[in-house]
Amino acid sequence: MTRKIADCRKHPSVSHCSLTISGEEEEVVRAAAEHAVSVHEHTDSPELREQIRTMLEDEQVNV
Repeated sequence: MTRKIADCRKHPSVSHCSLTISGEEEEVVRAAAEHAVSVHEHTDSPELREQIRTMLEDEQVNV
């Protein structure tokens, strides 16, 4: 299974957050939603989680 990445540096914010989360898709969506709520003051909702899901990227593996 391809690991996914959510990278706050790619999304402008007042806090200039540099957090990157990687793992299996559902893990990353859950962790990124929790982070968005606790740090960026978003409201957790199905819409937020779907927005996060559309922003995920495949993790690049260096071999």
